[in-house]
Amino acid sequence: MAYTWRTFRDDEFWRSIPLWRDIDYKTFLSHKWQEKNAITNHKKLLKTIQDLVTVEFLEDAKKGFLKAPMTTRITPYLFSLMDWSDPYNCPIRRQFLTLGSHLQPDHPMLRFDSLNEQEDSPVKGLTHRYEDKVLFLALDTCPVYCRYCTRAYAVGGDTETSEKISIKASKNRWEHAFKYLREHKEVEDVVISGGDSFRLKASQIRQLGDEILSIDHIRRIRFATKGLCVMPMKILTDAPWTDAIAAVANKARSQYKEVCIHTHFNHANEITKVTQDAMKLLVCKGVKVRNQSVFQTGVNDTSDSMIELVKKLSYINIQPYYVYVHDLTAGTEDMRTSLKSALDIEKKVRGATAGFNTPTFVVDAPGGGGKRDAHSYEYYNKATGISVFTAPSVKPGKKFLYFDPIHSLDPSMQRRWKDKAERKRMIDQATTLS
Repeated sequence: MAYTWRTFRDDEFWRSIPLWRDIDYKTFLSHKWQEKNAITNHKKLLKTIQDLVTVEFLEDAKKGFLKAPMTTRITPYLFSLMDWSDPYNCPIRRQFLTLGSHLQPDHPMLRFDSLNEQEDSPVKGLTHRYEDKVLFLALDTCPVYCRYCTRAYAVGGDTETSEKISIKASKNRWEHAFKYLREHKEVEDVVISGGDSFRLKASQIRQLGDEILSIDHIRRIRFATKGLCVMPMKILTDAPWTDAIAAVANKARSQYKEVCIHTHFNHANEITKVTQDAMKLLVCKGVKVRNQSVFQTGVNDTSDSMIELVKKLSYINIQPYYVYVHDLTAGTEDMRTSLKSALDIEKKVRGATAGFNTPTFVVDAPGGGGKRDAHSYEYYNKATGISVFTAPSVKPGKKFLYFDPIHSLDPSMQRRWKDKAERKRMIDQATTLS
């Protein structure tokens, strides 16, 4: 048996990119160099790949940029891991670079803030949906911008198709959030996200940690970051940041509380020897890490790819926690899957490894129902692609509808979805029967 998940890429893979052919190992592993050399606009990206891809691919990428809801930001590390010999099928490329030929029309039931986070925000940048948990959006920037981001309403700069609200890191805004947390004694769990915790300064990590841990009724803090996936060398070369996370985690333990990192890998190809070394350091410092993936067409929607990801994460002590059935987000209909495909893959993943390392497949119910086990639908019509979920402990009495991508349905059903009256009939039927 080939234990492929136990091997980690350790070559100087970035040298295949002409722009970084002469960059040595030490330089490439500097988080400061990664930040400074990140690709932050489509012109630079196209120039970087022009000698690696066909003219047709370049034109396809240009068309994709015009319709992308997220601005471009890709680290050299992540960019170098993309398979430029087969860019159309590369699972990493699909997540960050939109192609015009792959785009599908947005689903007619799409809403910009599909998860209704703004409506559930009593304080700007603070979402309080579950009784004992809040989402603290500390800032609105990330080390990279994923094209499928559910917070495209705030994260990243404005694009041709998307104008954002501002949730920048602000001491005054944070103080309002701290005040709310002190006053709401039902809150026991705080997720610090944004944006991305990797973009917080070490002093801000300590400030947030110290302030929130000083509130007695709060027992858990999670720092959410995709950084381990897209720039893992920061853990190794930014000692102040890593030490700050470790200090907050140690302080939490002294109070019998928990601080951990929640990160985001979607494919095993995103995990290298740099990732493994970063995790060894975090393990030695006593920092727990969990992973949340997004289920995506052409990325991880096969049993082999998902099992490989789960086992590889587990091997380096990142606990697979959630797999999200892809949200309805603008410009990403080509990446979404049917609920049925997620259910089928989940069955094959379960039993492939220990239960505590088996992720739960969830639907984050559109409209603010929160995370629901993908199997827990009240109604699912595979022909119409409509599923209905309830959330009795979150918003009792309400029904939340999820919709499979229309292009995954039979042609006759696709025609029905184009008819507004037929669309209403299908939705009314699903609501009535659930």
